[in-house]
Parts: sequence; structure tokens; C-alpha cells
Amino acid sequence: MFDLAAATGYQSVGIRILPAAPGAVAYALTPATLATWRARARDAGVGVYDVEFIPLTPDVQVEAYAPTLALAAELGAQRLNVSGDDADFARLVDRFGVICDLAGQFGLVVDLEFMRFRVLANLGQAVALVTKAGRANGKVLLDLLHFHRSGGTAEQLAATPGELFGSVQLCDARLADPGDAAIVAEAREGRLLPGEGELPLLDYLNALPLDIPMGVEVPTAATHPAWDAHERAQRASAAARAVLAARQPAR
Repeated sequence: MFDLAAATGYQSVGIRILPAAPGAVAYALTPATLATWRARARDAGVGVYDVEFIPLTPDVQVEAYAPTLALAAELGAQRLNVSGDDADFARLVDRFGVICDLAGQFGLVVDLEFMRFRVLANLGQAVALVTKAGRANGKVLLDLLHFHRSGGTAEQLAATPGELFGSVQLCDARLADPGDAAIVAEAREGRLLPGEGELPLLDYLNALPLDIPMGVEVPTAATHPAWDAHERAQRASAAARAVLAARQPAR
């Protein structure tokens, strides 16, 4: 991954060191792998931007993640991604605050990602939670596909204080909603490159502050099955840079 990122124009990578759901793909960061990963990152000249993923479920044991977060910090990661998967809003606010405090001990920012198919489903809910928790290292992660599919608008982005946003994940898609039955598959394997689809990406980007870190998240197993990892990464890098070059942000 580090070599591929260096060869295709990226400054850093994100690594899923914890599964997003039971049995899902993840690449375990352990004391045994830490030294190897650090060496490969150093040799490639590529950093680690974020690690993921911790679903904040009703039974999550936040303190149990302390050893993993310590390793992530040693690896050089800057941020941790989490989701909101608890219908008890007060408890979710509390757990988010606890994980922000824990991550803060290791110098990590926590980015909260909303998705229409999870309990915390839209930007308004994410902003309310982050604001209520009131942690300086607690931010909102804006995946533009999830944002669009949850009914988000550029006006909503413009009205949200810029300091609440931690990161933006770029991709594209067809304008037509695939429906609840297919929305997870679209997110996990059916995205399009930035500028390849029909989402109003520039409207969204122009409503955001210029200095928000940008990345690409474009799994394309269904939309471009013939691409290997190198071609996908290279095309995604070039497409993202073309879209970002066309921005004319208002703030």
C-alpha cells in the first residue's frame, strides 16, 4: 500500500486496522507488524493519515482499544474513524466523548462518519453529536457519497461551522438513488471516480473551507472490475486532483 501510494501521487494512506463489521476485512496492527509497516512507510515517503474503524455500538468497550490506539500513534497515524451505531443518543454522546478522550492521550483526532444505513445517518445528527460531546479532537468525517445519499445539500454544508469538519472523502456516483436494498453495495463496491458520475461535487466542495484535508475512497469492484490496484489508485488520484483544481470555495 505504501509503495502504491507513492507511485500514484498520494501523500498518505488510510488503513483499516479494525473490521467495520464482524468478519469484515481488516489488516491487524500488532507489535509484530508495527516495525515492518513503519519501515515500509518511511522507505516509500508516505505517511499514515487515518486508521479505522470502530463502530460505537451500545455494548462497545472503548477502553479495550487503548493498546490498538497506542500502536496506531506509534505508526504515525493522525486520526481515528468511528461510526455512531447506538440509538440512545445520550449514551452515544458519552461514548464518543470517552473515545475522544482516550484517543487524545495518543495525539489522535476522532472523525465521526455518518452513513444512511447506520443509526447515525446524516450530517445534522453528526454535527449535533460532535457539538454535544464538546471535545476539541472530535470532528465530523464527510464522505460525499454518504452525504448525498442522506439528503445533504451544499447549503447545509455552507451553514455548518467549518471547524467541525475533520476530513472529506471524495468519490462520485450516479445521481439516481439505488434504494435502501442496494445502498450498502454501492458504498462498498460501486462508486465512481470523482468527476466520473453525476453528484454535484463542486457545489459541495465550494461550500467547504479550503483547508480541510481531502482523500479519496473509491471502491470500484462493481463499476470497474477490470482495474487492478495500481490503475484504480492512479486514476483516482488524477481524477481527485482535477476536481480539486476546479474548486472556487467561498470560505
